Amino acid sequence: MKMNLPNKLTMIRILMVPVFVIFVAMHNSAICQLIALLLFIIASLTDLADGKIARSRNLVTDFGKFMDPIADKLLVMSALIMLVEQNRMPGWVCMLILAREFIVSGFRLVAASKGTVIAAGIWGKLKTVSQMIYIPMALFLVPMKEVGADAHTIWNVLTNIMMYISLALAVYSGFLYVWVNREYIKDM
Repeated sequence: MKMNLPNKLTMIRILMVPVFVIFVAMHNSAICQLIALLLFIIASLTDLADGKIARSRNLVTDFGKFMDPIADKLLVMSALIMLVEQNRMPGWVCMLILAREFIVSGFRLVAASKGTVIAAGIWGKLKTVSQMIYIPMALFLVPMKEVGADAHTIWNVLTNIMMYISLALAVYSGFLYVWVNREYIKDM
């Protein structure tokens, strides 16, 4: 099978995840956190690019439909877990966000087994955008320490506000997703 450009971008994103995790793991180094931040942003941009390219050039494939969401989940979930490990995010917040992802993925699998593809709604897209804002903010906390205590404190407050916005959107979009698509599990 020859891979098209969108699928190559998806695979690059998957391969970036372990490199990203290695740099995030060096959480006491501002330089490593900036590199992790840059890797996260680049990986997130490949997500935008692969979808746009696939749709505009009619390059949508089954491989892409399957692997693109996995690549996205690997990137975001690895970032959230690393943030919990480093005490930049409470574990319960991460657990609620991850639970939402597993529930929605389960619903999609059930719907797919019945021949239906359920597209992401506006609230799910807003949830994703909020995560793509929160995670870089949290990664930037370590470099902000070097700027000064006041700047770090303000950045920490803003990061926490974004985290709770992301959590609220995850919970709401997950609830809405289940409610709107409840017919796929009523016969179970």
